[in-house]
Amino acid sequence: MRKLTIVFFDAGGGHRNAAEALKTTLEEQRRWEVQLLNLQELLDSVDIMRGVTGVRTQDVYNLVLRKGWTRLSPQLLPPLQALIRLSHGRIVRLLQSYWVQNPAGLVLSVIPHFNRALAESVRRSLPEAAFVTLLTDFADYPPHFWIEKESEYIICGTERARQQALEMGHPEDRIFEISGMVLKPKFYQNVMLDRSEERERLGLQPDVPTGIVLFGGHGSPAMVEIAQRLQESRTEVQLIMLCGHSQKILDELRSLPLKRRMVAQGFAGNVEYYMALADFFIGKPGPGCISEALQFHLPVLVERNARTLPQERYNTQWLKEKGLGVVLPSFKQIAAGVDSLLEPSAFAEFCRNARGYWNRALFEVPVILDLVFERHASSLMHVSRASGDGAPVYRGATWAAST
Repeated sequence: MRKLTIVFFDAGGGHRNAAEALKTTLEEQRRWEVQLLNLQELLDSVDIMRGVTGVRTQDVYNLVLRKGWTRLSPQLLPPLQALIRLSHGRIVRLLQSYWVQNPAGLVLSVIPHFNRALAESVRRSLPEAAFVTLLTDFADYPPHFWIEKESEYIICGTERARQQALEMGHPEDRIFEISGMVLKPKFYQNVMLDRSEERERLGLQPDVPTGIVLFGGHGSPAMVEIAQRLQESRTEVQLIMLCGHSQKILDELRSLPLKRRMVAQGFAGNVEYYMALADFFIGKPGPGCISEALQFHLPVLVERNARTLPQERYNTQWLKEKGLGVVLPSFKQIAAGVDSLLEPSAFAEFCRNARGYWNRALFEVPVILDLVFERHASSLMHVSRASGDGAPVYRGATWAAST
């Protein structure tokens, strides 16, 4: 059976979610033996941030997200990348040792920042393996974020990301565009329920426009402001608030004196159930949140400002270009934003566009991995014959022979 290693880390939830979703789907198909590698655990010994502060780099990133300190992210990114470059040699050596003990026929990265080191380590220790980068963002944020010159094969979920790879000089036949972000399997399944009945069961009105508000696994203080400011909306609206693991935000929401109906929940393992009850989505412009909402054909309302993560800013442009929702400069304008979104003719157009969104990425990626594996094996065989001594010939970032 073919061996595949998927490299992820826990900086944000999207990387692990993509890795685990693909592992589940690939194992069900029984063509791949899948191993997950949490890169943070492997690189703990060279994590300079951990050495100085005692806190892992990925945990610092998650703390920034939870506290809403994202305004600092553009300034923090260059020092982080400088630390990675400083540790490049040690990172490559640790990865080489790992591949020697845990060989694979294909390595799939679903993380940014480390793809140069991953590519180099694979080439040195697994010369017959293919290396693939799967972007879990809508676009790259160059330089040295997702796409590197050493990248062999690239899978991306938007035309913008495909163009970025082409502009960097990657061959067109090594770039694969899929229909969106990889989501958990349950988001591809139909949720069968009676919306009116389920809304009433939760204490909501069956026929009032319903927004679902979601800011990832730890919620956001912005949720309280949204709930308060939406009391000023001219349009009658009710909300489903999913607060994740934040008990503080949940308690604050439940204590608000609101005149409009609202359901506030803590961590929900069945987000798809609540999505199926909603008419529109309010939240951060992350690739996961946006993609999950659109999978349920929900128009999207997000903000873009100095607090928006730099790698997520293109997402808001993409939403506007596709006519899938409203982008606000701040959630302080949420009442006017909801009024604009729910204006009958505008909302009808947003809904039509959202219904046209069709994401099958979870099932497209395995097909691409099969193709890459077979093409790469064929390339190696061709190079071996051409060299006359059975040894693969590798030059720089691409194989000498054309695929």
